[in-house]
Amino acid sequence: MAGRGEGGANLADILERVLDKGVVIAGDIRINLLDIELLTIKLRLIVASVDKAKEMGIDWWEHDPSLSSRARTGVDRAEKTEVTSGENRETTE
Repeated sequence: MAGRGEGGANLADILERVLDKGVVIAGDIRINLLDIELLTIKLRLIVASVDKAKEMGIDWWEHDPSLSSRARTGVDRAEKTEVTSGENRETTE
């Protein structure tokens, strides 16, 4: 039984490191028939915590209406419009 407890702790440590540092997995799948390429699928997978992803500049989920209530209500768009309007007023004056 002691082995299972240690394995769980090790798995938790590994998961914590992966989420903290991030992992990139990349690969291509190609289907050819008689030297004719029929299908190419390029896979890119990044596994990281939300904080680490934001550090890398990845925040697409914040702008997707199906994933974010802020995107649904247009809060980000309203802030951007306000900034743009303010910038336009400054340049015309």
